[in-house]
Order: sequence, then C-alpha cells, then structure tokens
Amino acid sequence: MASPAERLRPLVAGNWKMNGLAAALAEARRVCGRLGDPAFAGADAMICPPATLLASLAREAAGSRLMVGGQDCHRAQSGAHTGDLAAEMLKDAGASAVIVGHSERRADHGERDADV
Repeated sequence: MASPAERLRPLVAGNWKMNGLAAALAEARRVCGRLGDPAFAGADAMICPPATLLASLAREAAGSRLMVGGQDCHRAQSGAHTGDLAAEMLKDAGASAVIVGHSERRADHGERDADV
C-alpha cells in the first residue's frame, strides 16, 4: 500500500480573482482539452473563477479532469451577508473546493486568522 506522501498529487490551481467575463470560458475550455494530454497525467488542475462564472465553468468542466473552486466563502450558512457566499451555495453552483485566507481579503476586509 502506498504511503500518504506517495498518494499526494500536485494541484495546479488558478485563481482568476476579479478577472474574467463570459468570454474567458474559452480559456477554461482550452485547459480542459489539454488535461487529456499524457504530459498532465501526474497533476490535478483547478480554476477558481469569479462567482459570476462559477456555474458556467462548472458546466464547461463537467466530465473533464478540471476541478472548479470558489474564491472565498462566508462562515455562515445563510443570512444578511450581502455579496458573500456560503460554502453550500458554492457547492450548489458546482465548486468542489474553496480558497480561504487571501492576503487581499485580510487587507481589504480586515479578515483575521480567527475569521478564516
């Protein structure tokens, strides 16, 4: 049986931050196509688009090796948190992961380790 270290695979994740309109999905299509190449067999890939593209990218990536992630999530499951997304909302839109603890979230919104 392989050790945990031997089972780990590199993950190449692109955080699109506050960049990308619907036309950017063409880039994601190219990534999906390239992930079938043998050169990329040893690594996993994920794109974390802005929330406006999350569901569309998840549909584009369905059936491919490309994973889709959210850029941030709120700790609450629901409520009056304008502009925030709950983890369940991200999952419902097609995300399988979420990035938390961004330096810019800490700087722009005062998030602390306890918030993360």
